Amino acid sequence: MSGTLVLVRHGQSEWNLKNLFTGWRDVDLTDQGHGEARAAGQKLKERGLKFDIAFTSDLQRAQKTCQHILDAVGQSDLETVRNQALNERDYGDLAGLNKDDARDKWGEDQVHVWRRSYDVPPPGGESLKDTGARVWPYYLHDMQPHVLRGETVLVAAHGNSLRALIMALDGLTGEEVVKVELGTGVPIIYRLNADSTVASKEILDR
Repeated sequence: MSGTLVLVRHGQSEWNLKNLFTGWRDVDLTDQGHGEARAAGQKLKERGLKFDIAFTSDLQRAQKTCQHILDAVGQSDLETVRNQALNERDYGDLAGLNKDDARDKWGEDQVHVWRRSYDVPPPGGESLKDTGARVWPYYLHDMQPHVLRGETVLVAAHGNSLRALIMALDGLTGEEVVKVELGTGVPIIYRLNADSTVASKEILDR
């Protein structure tokens, strides 16, 4: 086996709590979200994991989750790379809207298509396929080389940027990946072979 890749969706955000489309809006974690991030770090500490480098998005909810995890494992000063390639999917005109209000305006079926289809973007925003188009090259060029050198890499990001990564790692189709549910603050541990294929996958659920 080669290295280890740990993926963590940020803890609950203020807009998760309010049922709002968030996307690239830079909202903070709730008290529960801070707790979820600390708990994720504690679980990883219990596994004896130490990281060589961390990656996160340009958005504070992911950055704070990343820092809580690093604090918990005793690596507060670890090199952390921030890049908008790992940002949440851009929800465009839906950003800031309550999901129920969006259903009232555009209809249940249309909003479901925007939320859960692979390649249909909301107005002014990105589809999951579009999100993948920025996540995959960033993973291949900036993140995967560390894992293939045998390092342990932390990625604290968002539901859809991580879905895109999981799609590539697990070899999922567009239809399969939209059904993947990611809990907030739940670490997923991948161990990769030297040829970049997945040797094992473990979800440290609550």
